[in-house]
Amino acid sequence: MEQLEALPEDWTRALAIAAHPDDLEYGAAGAVARWTAVGKDVRYLMVTRGEAGIDGIAPAECAPLREAEERAGAELVGVEIVEFLDHRDGIIEYGLPLRRDLAAAIRRHQPELVITGNYHDSWPGGGWNTPDHRHTGRAVLDAVADAGNRWIFPELAEEGLQPWNGVRYVAVGGSPQPTHAVDITGTFDRAVASLEAHRAYLAGLGDHPMASARGFLEFLADQVAPAFGGRRATAFELLRF
Repeated sequence: MEQLEALPEDWTRALAIAAHPDDLEYGAAGAVARWTAVGKDVRYLMVTRGEAGIDGIAPAECAPLREAEERAGAELVGVEIVEFLDHRDGIIEYGLPLRRDLAAAIRRHQPELVITGNYHDSWPGGGWNTPDHRHTGRAVLDAVADAGNRWIFPELAEEGLQPWNGVRYVAVGGSPQPTHAVDITGTFDRAVASLEAHRAYLAGLGDHPMASARGFLEFLADQVAPAFGGRRATAFELLRF
């Protein structure tokens, strides 16, 4: 991994958009905790309620459980606003309905920074990425432009959501092409607590390495450290708008 630059912090409001509850806790939550600790406004938007994420729990029971876990995890890193779009977990479709929903959210929250997950075909190390992550990440990138164009989804303006051209950056977590990082040395324990709030989800993973919140987050942060002055950090691919 090449040396990483510090992610810019010349912004006041961020909207973090993820496909599922728990996505942001697997990496980005430590950075979110750092930002909220210094007074930045960070909000969460989930495309699904994660209803297909636990094999032993039926979707109708799973969705409200995972929503509650997401809200609890968000609160532990200083996030008070958490919204859900109700697209179907596991079969998120890239297309105009998703772009419209995301553009509406960007217009509503008016962030300068948008955070999202890996839109590439693979993860760092080469593992294949899932369609939900790929489709969400790519739709987020397109929706940033959609949000600023009054002639794309003009019905949004009629609903009171005026164009928003204020997004300056999109930070992509879990990217195989990282360019920047955020020091999470002081917020690492809060990141672990945020992931541990997803008790039912972690229990459903059994003996998978991702079931160990502290161990897995240590693994991720320590992988980034050599490229960021030896400090535990969260890496992002930064796109400028």
